[in-house]
Amino acid sequence: MAEGIMKKFYGMSTYVQSAGVESDLEIDGFAIAVCDEIGVELSRHQSRSFDEMQRRGDDLSSFDLVVALSPASQSRALQLTRFFHLTVEYWPILDPTGLGETRDAKLAAYRQARDQIITRLKGKWGAPTERS
Repeated sequence: MAEGIMKKFYGMSTYVQSAGVESDLEIDGFAIAVCDEIGVELSRHQSRSFDEMQRRGDDLSSFDLVVALSPASQSRALQLTRFFHLTVEYWPILDPTGLGETRDAKLAAYRQARDQIITRLKGKWGAPTERS
């Protein structure tokens, strides 16, 4: 969600790549649904792990900032970047997977996570620069 929202709000002038500790090739349908509500298309997005990024040639030393959304990704990012001059920030965003018993409750949890991401992005980079 964070990558898609970042691109929607701030355009393509900044290189953004989402990665996790592990990759799940399929994007969660609830994430797709709540991002679609704000005009962010995720259905073609492919998630990848830090290891996959390295295998595909993404040099972590070329990044200025790594934003970790979970303690596990923060730990892995710090481990992988310990010799590079870049910043790793941890944003404690709700992990909505597995929350809620009903579809509406699950969507509410995903909306909460989405909105936390939006708040953090705006706090870091200001008002969106791209037209919605």
